[in-house]
Amino acid sequence: MPSLVGKEVAPIGYGTMRMTWNPKPPSQEVCFETLNTALELGANFWNAGELYGTPGYNSLHLLNEYFTKHPENAEKIVLSVKGGLKKGELTPDGSETNIRRSVDECLRLLDGKKKIDIFECARQDPNYSVESTIKVLAECVKEGKIGAIGLSEVDAETIRRAHKVHPIAAVEVEMSLWSTDILENDVAKTCAELQIPVIAYSPLGRGALAGTVTSLADIPEGDFRSHMSRFQEENFKYNLKLINEVKDLATRKGVAPAQIALAWIISLSNKPGMPTIIPIPGGTTKDKVVQNMGAVEPLTDSEFAEVEAILKEHPVVGARY
Repeated sequence: MPSLVGKEVAPIGYGTMRMTWNPKPPSQEVCFETLNTALELGANFWNAGELYGTPGYNSLHLLNEYFTKHPENAEKIVLSVKGGLKKGELTPDGSETNIRRSVDECLRLLDGKKKIDIFECARQDPNYSVESTIKVLAECVKEGKIGAIGLSEVDAETIRRAHKVHPIAAVEVEMSLWSTDILENDVAKTCAELQIPVIAYSPLGRGALAGTVTSLADIPEGDFRSHMSRFQEENFKYNLKLINEVKDLATRKGVAPAQIALAWIISLSNKPGMPTIIPIPGGTTKDKVVQNMGAVEPLTDSEFAEVEAILKEHPVVGARY
């Protein structure tokens, strides 16, 4: 099992985003059942964020409620928290004042029920150097406010520069069969060299690889995906070829498409020259978590080769954002 901040974690983690950043969030009862199931199945790396919801209710509020009810689980979890944006906005603010505001706010919302094992700025503010960002967070580590520092959505050079200032515990980036950028832009290579685990968010291609989006009609009205390039009609008809090929392989293997997508990431993580990659799918129900955690076994060599051939034949069309 991979290690993060001195603790062993499962090959698959859990993302809390959809529980609070959702037009129709699940009930607290469903959320708690889902979180308990994730932990029972070994998913002890959890990803949360000040931005996953509103200042009035986001994933940190939910986790406060969860750990209030289940205090015995707090030390079992490695919690990574994203912040560093302007309060209530999706705009990065890398000033020391705002970074400290964000860290303190996240701590306030958790209210001592759970410590922040890893804190990362959700995006690097172009108005501030990564060195200045990491310096502020390194002071927060020394002060005991956070356990370690992560990075989110950064390039290879930024990772190297940051790591020189303070050891980086993890790098979070979008990674899936739907988005293989880190294999081509030296992010994976750099993380492997520096022995930094990669946290793969949206490992199911924002639902496309889970088999839940077989046509654009499957995307609910008002869903942010309707504005994304890969889900536009002209692009989606090409991207559907990849989705259908993965679905076909899953049918032949007798598993769900999501399990193929996750198993490919785990298999890739085991290849020479690759970093540890921990996907963090965010199922909102117990059944989805059970399904996702069923992918902890890597693909066979022949299955991995088949998926690689599918990727080569059907590259995804359209930008990530």
